Amino acid sequence: MDELIELENEDLENMGSINHSIVQAKITGLLLNDDRFTPAVELSLDISQIDMSQFGLKAKEELKPDLCLYQGRRELSSPDDILKMTEMPLLVIEVLSPKQTIDDILAKFKAYFTLGIKSCWLVTPAIRAIAIYSQPSNFKTFGMNDTEVIDEIMDIHLPIQKVFGW
Repeated sequence: MDELIELENEDLENMGSINHSIVQAKITGLLLNDDRFTPAVELSLDISQIDMSQFGLKAKEELKPDLCLYQGRRELSSPDDILKMTEMPLLVIEVLSPKQTIDDILAKFKAYFTLGIKSCWLVTPAIRAIAIYSQPSNFKTFGMNDTEVIDEIMDIHLPIQKVFGW
């Protein structure tokens, strides 16, 4: 890639919308009911161990996915909070914001897979679809004609109507 995707001003450029926020909250709520995992919203992941420019990303120290999923039930950290997680989650979910491009998110997915993350979801509220990636170029898409979103890697089944339905 000739251009590096600007992620340092991501919070300003890719501010969420009402649809982004609601879908993010609904997925989080559905995953909170699964005792096998602990979801975390907007968690900073320490990416300092790899050179992000190989993915066309300018981020140097952290990436902040919309939603992460960790194995097992976790409680709040000790009184000393953790600002950047060095332990990578099993699953990362990115909800496409109105000002983001799919290419931005797919570049992040390449980095996430390199960091050892097992599954990445691209949620697109505008078309009410979720693409589940098991590798950077291997994905399955679910839409409103499906009854469930199925992540075979994580053994997660979510009713798609509860994600996008009002």
